[in-house]
Amino acid sequence: MVSFHSFFSISLAIAIIFVSRFSITEANNGGFTVDLIHRDSPKSLFHNPSLTPSQRLNNALQRSFSRVHHLMSFSPQSASANVTPNGGEYVMKISMGTPPVQIPAIVDTAQTVLLHIKWYLVVQNNAYLFQELLASQLRILASARSVMETNLSVADLATETVKLGSTTLHDIIFGCGHDNDSPFSNARAGIVGLGGSQVSLISQMGSPIGGKFSYCLVPMSAQNTKASKMNFGGSGVVSGRGVVSTPIVSKSPHAFYFLTLEGISVANKRLDFYMSSASSNASKLAQAGNIVIDSGSTLTLLPPDLYSRLVSAVKSTIKAQPVKDPKLMLSLCYSKLNFSSIPIIIVHFRGGDLKMNPLNTFVRTSLFSIYLGFAPAREIAIYGNLAQVNFYVGL
Repeated sequence: MVSFHSFFSISLAIAIIFVSRFSITEANNGGFTVDLIHRDSPKSLFHNPSLTPSQRLNNALQRSFSRVHHLMSFSPQSASANVTPNGGEYVMKISMGTPPVQIPAIVDTAQTVLLHIKWYLVVQNNAYLFQELLASQLRILASARSVMETNLSVADLATETVKLGSTTLHDIIFGCGHDNDSPFSNARAGIVGLGGSQVSLISQMGSPIGGKFSYCLVPMSAQNTKASKMNFGGSGVVSGRGVVSTPIVSKSPHAFYFLTLEGISVANKRLDFYMSSASSNASKLAQAGNIVIDSGSTLTLLPPDLYSRLVSAVKSTIKAQPVKDPKLMLSLCYSKLNFSSIPIIIVHFRGGDLKMNPLNTFVRTSLFSIYLGFAPAREIAIYGNLAQVNFYVGL
């Protein structure tokens, strides 16, 4: 059982209605729960036992920076992007077909495509060709290709039965790519898109889950023994004492879940989120939808000005001397720093404030090194999964 230390609910600012064309069976009590496995967990198909914790973290940081370019590749006109992003941090086991074939699928809350798989799927240790299943059982929907405009080199839309845990989803429409690259170098996988478009898996589930899902991500230190959880439908409702709610802002690209970050406080010193070029107090107000909450990025990425002020505030509070990051990826690093020395950081979302724990703001790579889990990005602000650890996040 995952221990939740807080609740974080994201309330929809608008109602999105989508008529589902498939049915759900074996979804008792109005919802269901599935495991989310971190890609570096020993339980993951993509786990590389030869990597050290430091190497795994460095790879995750690289994926966070690459993630910015992926999110920026979305076209506001067609809401399309390459469906094989650089990285992807969490994997969900799904099954497709009759009889079912299990596929490891990357979970992506910023992806428009409902489900994407390789035409040729080769899995380590028990290799098989998914082509045979597709050729014999899939119903290709050539006329529906325009529903999902992606940058696949060759793609088809098809329908199939999909199983999540003990819940069966019938007539799921998904995209099938022939030649596009896999997001992992050593294995093939699918992508489960949980973004806000009408072709995402969440939208296809329709009224049986009411568009509701939530998740809780376990800390890195617990990934070897515990799985993170994703809940759908009634199981995905976040309620009770301590819930912090902030509205989702509807803007393009509609696949993203945009929130409004008004500022960040470090040890009671507030740092407002505003454009550095603002010339008046009125224009310094936080712009609605200025940050994307994202499961696929480890780091939280902020505009350079806000990031610089955050680093200065943290450094002024921590008396220890910073050290240089040998990888030159993060600018604020310490050695031999206890979590008890880390200042309280509060993120101020529109509608509520969220108090972060040290494990949400700093990441430890070894007994002797600890890094601030924020970085600058000019293109787009991202609220990453490190900041979401041990929070029950409901959308």
